[in-house]
Amino acid sequence: GGTTVYFEENPVKENAKAYDSNKTEKPNIYTPLKEIKADFLEKNQECYSTSAPQSRSKSRYQSSTEKQSQPLAKNDGESQNGFHKMWTLLLVLLISVPLLYVLWRGIQDGTSSRRDAEILQEFRARMEKLKNTYRSQDPRLWRRAHASLEKRLNSSHVHVEPAILLLTAGQEAEKALRCLSNEIADAFASSQNATTISINGVDKAVLDSDAVKLEVDTELSSGFSGGKKVAVVHRFESLPAGSTLIFYKYCDHENAAFKDVALLLTVLLDEQSLRKSLTFQEVEEKVRDFLWAKFTSSDVPSSYSGMDTDKLSGLWSRISHLVLPVWPEKGLPLEGCT
Repeated sequence: GGTTVYFEENPVKENAKAYDSNKTEKPNIYTPLKEIKADFLEKNQECYSTSAPQSRSKSRYQSSTEKQSQPLAKNDGESQNGFHKMWTLLLVLLISVPLLYVLWRGIQDGTSSRRDAEILQEFRARMEKLKNTYRSQDPRLWRRAHASLEKRLNSSHVHVEPAILLLTAGQEAEKALRCLSNEIADAFASSQNATTISINGVDKAVLDSDAVKLEVDTELSSGFSGGKKVAVVHRFESLPAGSTLIFYKYCDHENAAFKDVALLLTVLLDEQSLRKSLTFQEVEEKVRDFLWAKFTSSDVPSSYSGMDTDKLSGLWSRISHLVLPVWPEKGLPLEGCT
């Protein structure tokens, strides 16, 4: 056979080819940059795609948090509004209640003042009429009786004790004494749309002292509690001596059972007449001596046992606030009083 001969290429030539190929094919520097950018965008897209659910969940969490915080804020606002409303209402009450009270008091005072004025006007008219009827009486009787009773007609004044009037006369003025005491009491009562309690000592003179004391107490207490404003006790000297001690309760200076009332007591003396020349002080002494003899006389055992000097002194200090003499009157009707 034939012989095949292989020839190695020259290494120098190979290197030269390689060099020439490298030289002719210049590398593109933008290609790697584009690839890097594509890789970055691809990775960034992947990161975005993986982080998007998280961001969406985060946004949903924030939204739900905001929704939850809104009611809380609303509740806080409502509580603050309620707090302010409560304080506003309290402030209004603090201001309005005293104003309403002052207004109410003003209305009450105005009504009370008008009522007092009407009562005083009525009482003065009645007393003026009596003064024109009983022309024989001492002017001081009208002045003192009027002043004493008028104080109890003013409801704005604090009454610490009742008005106590003791009218006295001699035998010749018995009718005038009875009629005038009734008329004055009626003037005082009617001006207040009230009525009078009337007690006659002569009717109780022979009764048991304790029984009369209880009876008088019941009449006065029930009458004053029922709205009556004045009591007339005719012929006080005829009551059993011990029974008169009940007037401690109703004529006391400081602790009287009823303070806005009046009591008129009459005492008919044994002597025929009272001299008009007597002063009021002398008339008072005459009545005192008469009651002392009447209530502490040993000739009347029942009186003596029920009354003594000390008890009578206490009683006298309570009933002798104002002792007024009554003179006879002409022209009074034979029966009853005008």
